[in-house]
Amino acid sequence: MSGGYQLADDVSLEGRNTFRVPARAAIMADVTRADALAELFDFAMLREGPVMVLGEGSNLLFAAEYPGVVVCLAMAGTRVLEDDGAHALVRAEAGVNWNDFVRWTIGKGLAGLENMALIPGTVGACPIQNIGAYGVEVGEFIETVEAFHRGTGQVKRVARADCGFGYRDSVFKADLETWTITAVEFRLPRERELRLDYAGVREELAAMGVDAPRAPHVAEAISRIRTRKLPNPALIGNAGSFFKNPLLPTAQTEALRERFPGLPVFGSEADVRKLSAAWLIEQAGWKGFREGDAGISAQHALVLVNHGNATGAQLLDLARRVAGSVRDKFGVSLEPEPRIIGATFIE
Repeated sequence: MSGGYQLADDVSLEGRNTFRVPARAAIMADVTRADALAELFDFAMLREGPVMVLGEGSNLLFAAEYPGVVVCLAMAGTRVLEDDGAHALVRAEAGVNWNDFVRWTIGKGLAGLENMALIPGTVGACPIQNIGAYGVEVGEFIETVEAFHRGTGQVKRVARADCGFGYRDSVFKADLETWTITAVEFRLPRERELRLDYAGVREELAAMGVDAPRAPHVAEAISRIRTRKLPNPALIGNAGSFFKNPLLPTAQTEALRERFPGLPVFGSEADVRKLSAAWLIEQAGWKGFREGDAGISAQHALVLVNHGNATGAQLLDLARRVAGSVRDKFGVSLEPEPRIIGATFIE
């Protein structure tokens, strides 16, 4: 390897996506230094053809081969930039494993990310989706995203206010061809009011015998819940939650609750509510469904699984059928959370 990157032709992507579906990339570039991106993206094959940035492949589904260049970011490093005693500004390179980073911050006595323990993927992917779990979103703690901008050929620093964070959304997600995230800086408090009111967290803490929880306890409780509820990608191919929880106008939500009294509803905003996609899918009869090697997890209805040899196209077909049946039964449209490569999601 020279210049901070290494190129290879016709590379299998089966081991680089957590669905473990077969796919190949025409060219793969493994990058170990952010300052190598300007030279790399100046090659004609990257200037002119499609380019996809790949982390751990935990939030995508290959429905076809990838015809262009796949760029894998392997920059890894974490450090404290500032610490005033109450808050610390910490920086993580894009290739750092997300859960390792969460544990690192907790080890430094910092709080904020504990509710997002055990989310798969890399730090570089976290701003794209504005990842979140158990009532917390990462955008709340991001101060700056550092990203290479293909249009200018320069690394830019994007302040949180300019990141356009929304529910599983950001300016980076809206323009994946332009932005390649190289590092993220987080401002984290040492003390904060813990968020414990979501989905059994207090009960898990009680089961652990913890009556005065701190951030490490919450991270452990949530890790235990996730381990029980969600299938392990190391054991069965999946990308975690496949569908977003739908956001609906309050009036439509209330009308649905009259028809389906057991419908779980979240949120306190005046005009919009969040529904449980898992509940909708389970009520439509899909939990534990299997057809060939494509299926819906018996552990959690939100998780699409590859039992061994399913193709991305087969998994996508199943996801479309699930979404179609939910729409027919409840009048609610489901949107996929992972990025789908080589196809569009149309029921």
